[in-house]
Amino acid sequence: MPSKTTASTAGNNTTIKWLTCLMFMMFAMTSDAVGSVIPQLIKEFGLSLTAAGTFHYVPMAAIALGAILLGFMADRFGRQATIIVGLVLYGVSSALFAFGSHFAYFVALLAISGFGVSIFKTGALALVGDITKSANEHSSLMNTVEGFFATGAIIGPAIVATLLATGFSWKWLYVAAAMICAVLIVVSLMVKYPHKTVTQAPASLSRTLKMGRDPYALAFSTLIMLYVAVEVAIYVWMPTYLADYHGSWVWLPVYALSIFFVLRAAGRFLGAWLIRFVPWTWLLAVFGAAIFACFAGALVGGTTAGAFLLPASGLFMSVIYPTLNSKGISCFPKSEHGAAAGLILFFTAVSAAAAPLAMGAVSDAFGGVQFGFWLATGFSALLFAGLFVNLIYNPAKRRLAELERVNAEADANSTEA
Repeated sequence: MPSKTTASTAGNNTTIKWLTCLMFMMFAMTSDAVGSVIPQLIKEFGLSLTAAGTFHYVPMAAIALGAILLGFMADRFGRQATIIVGLVLYGVSSALFAFGSHFAYFVALLAISGFGVSIFKTGALALVGDITKSANEHSSLMNTVEGFFATGAIIGPAIVATLLATGFSWKWLYVAAAMICAVLIVVSLMVKYPHKTVTQAPASLSRTLKMGRDPYALAFSTLIMLYVAVEVAIYVWMPTYLADYHGSWVWLPVYALSIFFVLRAAGRFLGAWLIRFVPWTWLLAVFGAAIFACFAGALVGGTTAGAFLLPASGLFMSVIYPTLNSKGISCFPKSEHGAAAGLILFFTAVSAAAAPLAMGAVSDAFGGVQFGFWLATGFSALLFAGLFVNLIYNPAKRRLAELERVNAEADANSTEA
């Protein structure tokens, strides 16, 4: 019969899982709604596309900078303090949207919120490692967490559309996110966090930078950069690419992005179950091949095929990011999960900012957005090649097994203490 302590721990871990999932959903509500906000900025402030795009580039740059500079906070100061500091920065900066009316003011708030996201997200990712007992369980929970992120990406644009339809400003989306953030801060203060694992040496920026030279960290980060480059091609440039669609399914380009987000969300929740039964190397290689096929088919078949294939790629993209992220973090001891999460988040945000810029530059240089998708298809080919090599050689297998053993021993010693 389970002891009261065991039951209490299980219930507390469930609360932590919900807290983590809701943090990711809240962040996605604002980050992935930027495509709906940018057209309003252009109308309201008379901006160019490049200027309005700072609503995407500035927070991504802040997240990247914060992740690499402050990722160690979760390891040095603990998960709770890190998460609360990050949530406070994000929540206050989001709430302040209600009191401004100038574009530069909003961009400055996004920069602050980006730093907040980098802090609470690395803390939350480290927390995932604290409450899971194996690399496989870690990957399963990461898919669930990212499933909530994908759900937030659906909710955010829907809120913007509702606000605009009822005569309200888009900026109340950020205020709504701040209200959710306030609730999460209260929960973060009340929940009991797992015992903090002590690092062998003090966590610091130098240790994070040293981790950046680790071949496993670099390999997983490179794959993640390629994945993010492929994903942002969809939610940044797909609507423009499909604007020339002249097929009989006239409604499809209108809802293509929503279909992509729904399939991505559904696939991540499915992936949380599937990853328990299918070897992750096989799953990612097969899905990587499917993504490449979708992009290549869209180029060969033009917008007629692209209207079907590009949204469908969301189903295959679903499990790749959370699984790669999970395995990359799991290649390090739990006491370094904050720094590892920060390092990977840095590469994620850099790619999210740089890849759409590169696609736009290529499209402008050659005279059409389809040329930008040639570049994205190249990224998808490289991603598939990397996942196929990972399937054949599985270079991280031994290290993941060893770290799982070390982490299990650390958990056992922590419980005894």
